[in-house]
Amino acid sequence: MTFDVDEIRSHFPALESGDAFFDGPGGTQVPQESIDAVNHYYKFANANFHGAFITSRRTDETTQEARCAMADFLNAPSEKEIIFGPNMTTLTFSLSRALAQNLSPGDEIIVTRLDHDANISPWVALQETGAVIRWIDIHHEDCTLDLKSFENTLSEKTKIVAFGYASNLFGTVNDANKIITSAHQMGAVTFVDAVHYAPHASIDVQALDCDFLVCSAYKFFGPHLGALYGKYDHLDRLNAYKVRPSGVMPPDKFETGTQNFEGQAGTTAALNFLATIGEKYAADHSSSFEAFEGRRLHLKTAMTAIETSEMDLFAFLINHLKEISGLKIYGIEDQKRFKERVPTVAFRIKGHTPREIAERMAVDNIYVWDGHCYALEPVRQLGLEEKGGVVRVGLSLYNTKQEVDRLIRVLKRITH
Repeated sequence: MTFDVDEIRSHFPALESGDAFFDGPGGTQVPQESIDAVNHYYKFANANFHGAFITSRRTDETTQEARCAMADFLNAPSEKEIIFGPNMTTLTFSLSRALAQNLSPGDEIIVTRLDHDANISPWVALQETGAVIRWIDIHHEDCTLDLKSFENTLSEKTKIVAFGYASNLFGTVNDANKIITSAHQMGAVTFVDAVHYAPHASIDVQALDCDFLVCSAYKFFGPHLGALYGKYDHLDRLNAYKVRPSGVMPPDKFETGTQNFEGQAGTTAALNFLATIGEKYAADHSSSFEAFEGRRLHLKTAMTAIETSEMDLFAFLINHLKEISGLKIYGIEDQKRFKERVPTVAFRIKGHTPREIAERMAVDNIYVWDGHCYALEPVRQLGLEEKGGVVRVGLSLYNTKQEVDRLIRVLKRITH
């Protein structure tokens, strides 16, 4: 069956407003299935966990179901390798503190100047242990990582390599396999920020062989919740910062305190919604995933179909942005290289600040982000911090050609 954007949009109550949501990189809209799951949890399972009574038992089941759903989404070997937290930033700080216990003065940590600050600051903070921070620069002309610089920076002193799967500002997709393989050759552990990649393409942590990977459910149509994958051996050996009554085995020892159980229920529903897309519209992609079955298969095919649909629309967007006088795009523009990016674009228009453009868009109920979008380092590298950063437009599975037309019309009015 043909990918039906209109049918998919009918699952999102917020879209009934007629507003154009291009703010997905900061958080997507939520399908009715996820909303219903949160409501159902509050009605029938609202209790703390590990109790003897029925609502508490249902809460335990809710958490287990969410772990299994996230393990399917990431192709993790076990649901015990899935840790939930408030968001990616909090999870990253928590993990960085745990890893810090094994660092010695002079050990090196590699971070990149392309990343969201949530994948920079938690690692830079480890300088207090005597660790040395090494930076990977970016190519300014296309906002990609300087991988030659990365290879030259790696050494036997490297203990942690932290990088983004995709840039939340420019949409650049990094060569994760190459980075991970090179890091492992030096004995370093790898931490992948997949927050911006997860809504747009399939993730397979086993194929990547990454040590840790983190994403956020609210970026792929779920509630505000973060999820961390870690190889079980790593999670088992690390000492977690926790209260004494918390479990001593993974994943419990990393989830100290009461969890966001309603968010877990909504996350399971969001992932089941995506799996349904795979069943309905992506059966022709099944041959590419012969080793998968059930929900794991449907999630893989769904994300493949979503990637194809989004990038077709993104090509339409980029072509029309190039027609606008005074508009400068930051990042990869060549359609022959679109496999190296996700459908997020950053730009500026001569004579207008990014905030002016975003405010003008908002008047027409078109939602875009402006500023540094927490990608502080790359904005500084490009000399744009004091100029208001950039305008960021992000496509999602529910955006349409008609909405892109609206966006372009408003931008053209601004420039004339």
